[in-house]
Amino acid sequence: MAHVPGLRSPYDMVGGIVHFGRMLDKIRLHAAGNLPADYAEQLGDQGGTFDGRCARFLKVNYDALREKTLAGGSDEEILEWAFANGRKPNEEEILIWNAFMTKRGWRDEAHERLVFRLNEAGFGTDCGVETMFDFIDKDEERPARKV
Repeated sequence: MAHVPGLRSPYDMVGGIVHFGRMLDKIRLHAAGNLPADYAEQLGDQGGTFDGRCARFLKVNYDALREKTLAGGSDEEILEWAFANGRKPNEEEILIWNAFMTKRGWRDEAHERLVFRLNEAGFGTDCGVETMFDFIDKDEERPARKV
């Protein structure tokens, strides 16, 4: 996949939370007909998708979040709505969430999927990508992040 205009990196934070802003971008892009089909397959609260994990982490109904997002408002306003209609994690819970999500694919059960995606994209496993977030950024032609 190439760069998708309007779709930010999963590393980008809203309210200190990784992936949330990207999930909102996907909702907006899909509604506008600008989200590639293979991304649309990963929308919503399903299985192990990052969108689903994020909605469940916040204990917010994804469909209600989608409606709120499409009704308008800033990312920060939508996050505050999610806190009010789901839960507001504390600082430590956010730290754990961010650490978990940014390391997916590195020495865990998602590693096999990461290897599959790297090979499928033609990058191979020696390209310096160690996590799913890194893969997403490479696949969408963003520069590698330095920790």
